[in-house]
Amino acid sequence: MTRVLVVDDEPQIVRALVINLKARKYEVDAAHDGASALELAAARHPDVVVLDLGLPDMDGVEVIRGLRGWTRVPIIVLSARHASDEKVEALDAGADDYVTKPFGMDELLARMRAAVRRAEPVAGEDGSVVVTDSFTVDLAAKKVNRDGTDVRLTPTEWHLLEVLVRNAGRLVSQTQLLQEVWGPAYRTETNYLRVYLAQLRRKLERDPSHPRHFITEPGMGYRFEG
Repeated sequence: MTRVLVVDDEPQIVRALVINLKARKYEVDAAHDGASALELAAARHPDVVVLDLGLPDMDGVEVIRGLRGWTRVPIIVLSARHASDEKVEALDAGADDYVTKPFGMDELLARMRAAVRRAEPVAGEDGSVVVTDSFTVDLAAKKVNRDGTDVRLTPTEWHLLEVLVRNAGRLVSQTQLLQEVWGPAYRTETNYLRVYLAQLRRKLERDPSHPRHFITEPGMGYRFEG
């Protein structure tokens, strides 16, 4: 069973999520503040985290950073904050998706399923290893190593990297990337690509401002060069 950690200080939202998730056979843990969320995540190892940013003891972005210190669990932010810079900050910290309140339960559940699916290992991986002068990508083990050290990637960062690496040398359109990584509903969310490509470059390129491996084709898409 898929285990969900719900983190929100509004009891009615927690109650609605718990009822709906349990009705769909999810196992659910709930936390009402950031400290409890981090403790529960460490103790229960959820498959996905649904996180409100406005918590009473700390900002939700701090919770994201705390989780990203040791786990790649998918994190879906659930927040009343609408400003794009706040969304970017949460995504930059390691969140995988962002749902704005008020939200539709069906949409949230669909995004949860997509996030969990992206994090699952793909059956029949071919075990190929891609080596560049800066880093190594092991597609079967879902690992990236740079200068002898494993690089932590979120599930979404990994999925984006995987699509580009498997199409090495070929232009992958913005629409194709958005569909493959986020799903058909995100075909126009090109800002997602900018944020996540910037994160991959920061983590993997020797000079992120002059990328050698993650190339932008303006207005068209992106290309991975080994």
